[in-house]
Amino acid sequence: MEENPQIPEEQSTESWPRQAWAHLESVRAAAPLIQCITNFVSMDLVANVLLSAGASPAMIHSVEEIPEFTPKIHALYINVGTLTPDWLPAMKMAAEVANQCNKPWVLDPVAAGASSFRLRACLDLLKLKPTVVRGNGSEIMALFKGSVDQTSKGPDSTHDSTGDDVIGAAKSLSRSTGSVVAVSGAVDIVTDGARVVGSANGVPMLQKITATGCSVTALIAAFVAVDPSHPLEATATALSIFGLAGEVGMGRARGPGSLRAELIDALHGLDRDTVHRMVKIGNV
Repeated sequence: MEENPQIPEEQSTESWPRQAWAHLESVRAAAPLIQCITNFVSMDLVANVLLSAGASPAMIHSVEEIPEFTPKIHALYINVGTLTPDWLPAMKMAAEVANQCNKPWVLDPVAAGASSFRLRACLDLLKLKPTVVRGNGSEIMALFKGSVDQTSKGPDSTHDSTGDDVIGAAKSLSRSTGSVVAVSGAVDIVTDGARVVGSANGVPMLQKITATGCSVTALIAAFVAVDPSHPLEATATALSIFGLAGEVGMGRARGPGSLRAELIDALHGLDRDTVHRMVKIGNV
């Protein structure tokens, strides 16, 4: 489904808004089918974010359906937020089928360091070579260290995404897995182990809405679906577009509840001029 022209290894700050718009246009034109194995808390917002961006979500997580359905998709999104032993085999099977069919897949290792069971599950999924891993600073540090975080606050991060330790861990994790690694925060960091870029779009109130992190990872899957050869660029632009929709929505919102609805509306209505003016991505 790749529709974008070749992208030079190093992009100027000025070229990123054009690339962000190209990716969003491609999603709207192609309506990529995104299989989502995600947590119960996030299903509704994930589906609505994908639909508002122009993608087609499918909440298929049954092991009975995966062998027949997953080969049809354009990208797979796996989120371990409400992980149970019953769901883990389906996640692994879907990732394996996606790999066999050369379909990109994206992992959201929610609260990876919160328990031994959750950490082992995330590390096992990492061995299946996701195209992109997107987490907060604490989640990425837990995967890098391979150990339970005794100070874990569940899905909340205690690490700054732009800290040297977190960026170093993200680069090392990317090199060891072959995955693009994204770290969410006030500035979202994306690395392929060599290059590091940052997206500064977004508003703090997005943190007051459950499942926004889950939803932006699903949007990354949609962007990677239309440009699988450039996962770093697709990831950075998805993060920026989602943050930009939050900025536009915040202009009309009265609080977290109304921002949720305004975020969906803003993502649906983003135009080229707004994207070209307001996307903030650059080298770190």
